[in-house]
Order: sequence, then C-alpha cells, then structure tokens
Amino acid sequence: MKTIDEDIKNGQFKTMYLLYGDEAYLKKQYKDKLLKALVAEGDNMNFSAYEGKGINPKELIDLAETLPFFAERRVVLVENSGFFKNSCDDLAEYLSEPAASTCFLFVEEEVDKRSKMYKAVNKAGKVVEFGTQNEELLTRWILSRLKKENKNITGNVMQLFLSKTGTDMGNIDRELEKLLCYTMGRDVITAEDVETITTEQVTNKIFDMVNAIAEHEQKKALDYYYDLLTLKEPPMRILFLITRQFQILMNLKDMGSKGFDQNTIASKIGIPPFAVRKNQAQAKGFTMEQLKHAIKDGVDLEESVKTGRMNDQMAVELFIVKYSKKGERKTPV
Repeated sequence: MKTIDEDIKNGQFKTMYLLYGDEAYLKKQYKDKLLKALVAEGDNMNFSAYEGKGINPKELIDLAETLPFFAERRVVLVENSGFFKNSCDDLAEYLSEPAASTCFLFVEEEVDKRSKMYKAVNKAGKVVEFGTQNEELLTRWILSRLKKENKNITGNVMQLFLSKTGTDMGNIDRELEKLLCYTMGRDVITAEDVETITTEQVTNKIFDMVNAIAEHEQKKALDYYYDLLTLKEPPMRILFLITRQFQILMNLKDMGSKGFDQNTIASKIGIPPFAVRKNQAQAKGFTMEQLKHAIKDGVDLEESVKTGRMNDQMAVELFIVKYSKKGERKTPV
C-alpha cells in the first residue's frame, strides 16, 4: 500500500497494477486513489472499464495499443476477470512489453501466483495484496477516525466493538458511522453505546450458539437458531457456519497442544488475534474426539439435505439437540 501512496505522491506510475485480496474496503479505497491520480476528471475518452468473466483479451490489447487522446496516458480498469486464476496467455504475453502510454489496473478477489498473468504484472508492474488487517492496524484506523470527530474510547470498549463487528473494514466503517451518529454531542463512546447500536455479525451469533451447545444449554442454543431463522438466515448457511466454528475449535485445540503462540494460531486458523482466547475457552467444552465427530456430522447432515433425505431446518435442529444434550457421549449420527 505504501508503494501505491509513493507512486501517487511522486506522480510516477507503473504501466500495470494488480490489487487483490479479501479486504474489499481497502482494495476499493486504493482503486479509487489510483484512478483519481491517473485519470483526469471527466475524461471518458482515455478511460475504459471492464468487469466480470468473458472479457475479450484481444480487445484489451487493441485498446492498449491505441494512443491516448490529448492526455498523458490511457487507463484500462479490469475487475474480477478471472484472468489471474485461469490461463490468459495472449494478454500475459502482451504485458511483458506493453505500450508505455497505457496503464492497466487489475482488481481481483483471488489470484494464482503461479499464473502467467500474475508473473507478468509482478515483474513489470506492482502487485498489492489486501488481506484481513490485524487488531493493531484496525485499532489505529478506528482511533484516527474517532480523533477527527473528537471522540474518545477505552481499550475495553474498543475490544467490545471489534468483537461485534469482526475484522471486515467495510462493516466496521458502517458500524462506526452509526456509532458516531448515535453519540453525537458526547465525546466519549461507552460500552452501553456499543451494545445498543452495533449490529452483531452472524458469525458472533454462531459463536454464542456453539458456546450454549458446549455448556449443554439446549434451550438457549435453539433460541439462537430460531433467532437466526427469523433474520432470514438459510438453515444450510447456519449449518456451514456451525461446522466451520467446530473446525476452528479443532484446529485451535490441536495447535494449542503443540505450543503455538497466539499470533501464529490466529494467522494459521484465519481469525483475529483478539478472538483466540475466547475460542480457546470455548474449545475447553469439547474433547478432540467430539469436535471431529461434530464436523463429520455436519458434513453428513448437509449430504442428507442435498439428497432429499432430510428437511434443512430439521437437520440443523438435530445437530444442535444432539450436541447440547447433557451427559451424553457424542458419537456420529
């Protein structure tokens, strides 16, 4: 990201950029930054945008070979093309010696670093990955936003806020705007403000449901499930998220027994560092054997629904009832 900022500051640009990764908010921010710096406002003659699968590479090459009209450069934006996952040899070959007057800006969700396209852009241009940000960076970003609004927040309240929003910066941005509006006229954001106005992520509700299952609080676990159904969450998505949570707990339990530190566990499992401890606490409610059986049951129940042997809502209920029963040894369905 710093390299893009430096290019913009110096006014010296590469002929191609690739922005990719899961963090959509940051990716869009830097896409917009580059376009603002590369394209004069209102210049539709020298700017072209393409999106989605089915883009013709030869059309892009022809466009790139067309000289800009009374401008320093021609800019071609290509989003979610799939070129970096599937073969696109013609365009990859062209990018090894592209026209100096054209700048390509590729924005993708996923890339294969072994692909010719990735190697071509990485060699001649700049590749920037926008991954999930860690707790420290998110905290600094939120604090900078709050400082501009003359707002203060304690460390504990910040932790509470992040535990509800998750690490997606787009979601954090939306929830932060709600919080700022709600606390207008006050300079301190409290835990009560966060609890009142911040919308909890579905994954958090899944965590609470699994927590209730671990504590054998069957009614509470089912109540969480019915709440999610009321919110129009599909039963199969709920089952997927429950199974995913059990997978997280199994991996965490395994890595913890091997002595891995908190940051390594977070990185390997794909959860923020601040969530490791609460997941470790939840994992204590299950043995490794129970976690493995739960994951297998989740897969088997999904198959039963897909083959028409079981109703989707009933499948999830069966899973919850089974694993929240008191004093019963958990065995596969």
